[in-house]
Amino acid sequence: MTQADFLHNPFPPAREVPGGTPEGPARFFNRELSWLSFNWRVLDEARNARVPLLERLRFLSISATNLDEFYTVRVAGLRELMRSGNAGPSDDGLTPAEQLALINADARRLMGAQQSVWNRLSDEMAQAGITILERGEVTPEQADYLTHYFQDSVFPVLSPLAIDPAHPFPFIPNAGFSLALELVRDRDGRKMQALLPIPGQLARFIRLPGSRDFLRLEDLLLMNLASLFPGYRDGGHCAFRVLRESDLEVEEEAEDLVREFETALKRRRRGSVVRLKITAGAPPALRDLIMQELEVSPDEVVEVTGLMGMTDLAELVLDDRRDLLWPSFTPRVPERVQDHGGDMFAAIRQKDMLLHHPYETFDMVVRFLQQAARDPDVLAIKQTLYRTSRDSPIVDALCEAAEAGKSVTAFVELRARFDEAANIRQSRRLERAGAHVVYGFVNYKTHAKISSVVRREGDRLATYSHWGTGNYHPITARIYTDLSMFTCDPALGRDATKVFNYLSGYVNPERLENLSISPIDMKDNLIALIRREAEIARQGRPAAIWAKMNSLIEKDVIEALYDAGTAGVKISLIIRGICGIRPGIKGLSENIRVKSIVGRYLEHSRIVCFGNGGGLPSDRARVLFSSADWMKRNLLYRVETLVECHNQTVKAQIVNQIMAANLADEAQSWILQPDGRYVRYLPAERDDLFNCHVFFMANPSLSGRGTAGYRDVPALTHSTG
Repeated sequence: MTQADFLHNPFPPAREVPGGTPEGPARFFNRELSWLSFNWRVLDEARNARVPLLERLRFLSISATNLDEFYTVRVAGLRELMRSGNAGPSDDGLTPAEQLALINADARRLMGAQQSVWNRLSDEMAQAGITILERGEVTPEQADYLTHYFQDSVFPVLSPLAIDPAHPFPFIPNAGFSLALELVRDRDGRKMQALLPIPGQLARFIRLPGSRDFLRLEDLLLMNLASLFPGYRDGGHCAFRVLRESDLEVEEEAEDLVREFETALKRRRRGSVVRLKITAGAPPALRDLIMQELEVSPDEVVEVTGLMGMTDLAELVLDDRRDLLWPSFTPRVPERVQDHGGDMFAAIRQKDMLLHHPYETFDMVVRFLQQAARDPDVLAIKQTLYRTSRDSPIVDALCEAAEAGKSVTAFVELRARFDEAANIRQSRRLERAGAHVVYGFVNYKTHAKISSVVRREGDRLATYSHWGTGNYHPITARIYTDLSMFTCDPALGRDATKVFNYLSGYVNPERLENLSISPIDMKDNLIALIRREAEIARQGRPAAIWAKMNSLIEKDVIEALYDAGTAGVKISLIIRGICGIRPGIKGLSENIRVKSIVGRYLEHSRIVCFGNGGGLPSDRARVLFSSADWMKRNLLYRVETLVECHNQTVKAQIVNQIMAANLADEAQSWILQPDGRYVRYLPAERDDLFNCHVFFMANPSLSGRGTAGYRDVPALTHSTG
């Protein structure tokens, strides 16, 4: 048992910190630096020898993608605050300028570490037979293939551009990757500057036939400059990549929200540059030209020695090298659904059913809507859509239902960051099929995950509802851990209807029975539950809170947790990413501990359990799951749900299985220290560390067991075997 096992280990002794018990801003960690700390943990998985080689490469790519998004959204926002003269401090007391300075220093260290990891991984890949060739290593046979590949698959989509008074510097879009060239004319030595934008549709790594050798696309272009610029030779070159501000601003009084968003998406491509990466040692004239034309300052330039554009490394995660990937896993179909011949409605009528994705297949959510579309007794379907896939089977089912004459209402969120264009396409498609499409509020994002099906059963109408913590996205559901609860409980059916009416008619829902929603009452109700647990502790009764989410940064909720911990509530938190709470400090948070789990699957479910006088685990526990993280944006500026579970099997599954396994995890856990560092315990001599992802892959969930019974399912007050 290691210190990462929160299920069995007592709380560690609280630490004194310099200056005594923190007060004011010192009680909080900075949001942006906490996010960077999370991305360091992602990168560390790329260094983890226990992870298969190509999965480590995937983690490196993810860390690069994460950092790009961080710059285009968070850094861009802070920069605008600073430039507007806004010096208002964050909760931890830092001004925008101070945050940007700290971010710049840490992010540069992170980018340097990414290069070091890539150098190590590329060496290991070469030993495994996967090689990234340099131009001088290409054989004559390979060169012949590459020449044909260039002519057939690359040359037609390129637009080589001379840079002179008649040919101004072109616009480079967000994440645009380009070569800048100093060319020398053969006949007279005259110099010319040129630009070669590299279309994002082209593969970055070109696989050579009959091998696992690859050549970088930019190297292929340099090998074929004579075809692109006949009569010129290379006198110097560099590569560069830009990131632009990517947040969207929309006029509050936009008459047509869809049209306004289509315009805003075009503006996003033209957002100001927030980071320029350029090859180290670039020709000075080219470097100066690029910086001048893109209007970037020296502190926004990152010189790269090594590989640029690490997001593209995902192309090298080869399906034909299964020996270098995680062992394959096929999500389970719940036995109860099989007991009913695949009939989702019959399975749900028997009892509430909670699925734990990706261990139980997301296909059950798709099947629920497909069966609703084809069931003659189904009258109406209502559905929220925040993110979904391009060829979405969810949207297919909704369109099929609308075309069959059912009443279909889709609540589409246009502001799902980086998925806005896809959602606009889906909304147009739904409208063409005859569905009602509602875009919700201008001021609030609709982030709740709800599906509701109204079915005629005899002389009454029954409402079947689905409540989730994750998006209706079949692709991400393969790697995100989320909860899906199916129920035909009338109270939750009424609650769903009231939320949908709120979204479509701005009618504040009254007398919700099993539900809290933001921005109306979720924050207040959540704080009230925390305070109630604190009062139980003050009465000398067992008091505990277990919570799991992606981010915890909302100041008032953190203060409520501090107060509860001081009152004696034992608080164990699993916060994957951003965390503003300072655990384990004497006089402030001695009863609070925090871990982050980073591993094969992306922890995404949001769960909170209150001991309710019985401590945890306990049959008396109050158990809730949510679409919302504990952040100001989720609790005040989004439509979100917090659902309380009453079914005893569902509660047992969440408390004794899901939460217990996460708390017990040792192999993937990082423990947050009072000073903000994260510490991981991976003893080299231990190869039996408990891994919650492996546990969930091996053991079926309680509530889906059906007639197979669930006595063989570990309730997980748990075995490390």
